[in-house]
Amino acid sequence: QVQLVESGGGLVQPGGSLRLSCAASGSIFSIYAMGWYRQAPGKERELVASITTGDNTNYADSVKDRFTISRDNAKNTVYLQMNTVKPEDTAVYYCNLEYRTRYNPVRQRSWGQGTQVTVSS
Repeated sequence: QVQLVESGGGLVQPGGSLRLSCAASGSIFSIYAMGWYRQAPGKERELVASITTGDNTNYADSVKDRFTISRDNAKNTVYLQMNTVKPEDTAVYYCNLEYRTRYNPVRQRSWGQGTQVTVSS
């Protein structure tokens, strides 16, 4: 069992900042990557940003130069610093973990419960 606990969502004004956190716990032997996805009403879930154990990062074009993903390996925690937010950033943000357990070498994926981010004045 793996648990992902997200925090930091809420209401923010356009141009403001917000920081999301996601802490992973449970039967994790090693982590391949952590990331953030989002889903707006009526749209498909999309990748926002991801980061590997080696700190390789990947960003959606729409958030480059505004959002920064980082992680604390010791705490199995990933962060998303959101700056200069726009109304189109409004969505439910989901934390994603790619990992393996000690006794199962198959790469697995787990999702958080989601946290709402609303950008509005």
